Amino acid sequence: MSDEELIKKNIQHYINGAISGKGNDMEPAFHIEATIFGYIGDDLFSGPIKNLFNWIDENPPATELEANIVNIDIEGTVATVRLESSNWSGHQFTDMFTLLKLNNNWKIMNKVFHLHS
Repeated sequence: MSDEELIKKNIQHYINGAISGKGNDMEPAFHIEATIFGYIGDDLFSGPIKNLFNWIDENPPATELEANIVNIDIEGTVATVRLESSNWSGHQFTDMFTLLKLNNNWKIMNKVFHLHS
């Protein structure tokens, strides 16, 4: 598989976890030390990626989710991905991921998101 195909496969874990409402389904996409940052209203949602998995587990599945990879930019062992998601329990998100290639596997190191109003 090409790096782009491997990255798309990795991001699909993230999408599948959102749809299933299970943090464990999403977890394989991320490095164990990954972080998350973004605003929910005026409140900063930040910290270890485990916070996202817990949030996913505590909220209903996003069974109507429509997610599209808008851009993948790869340079050697680093990459960025922009993901646009709509119908996430009635919300629209823009996610920006940074990924690192570790032992021929791409892992999300950081997720920064924007919740559209």
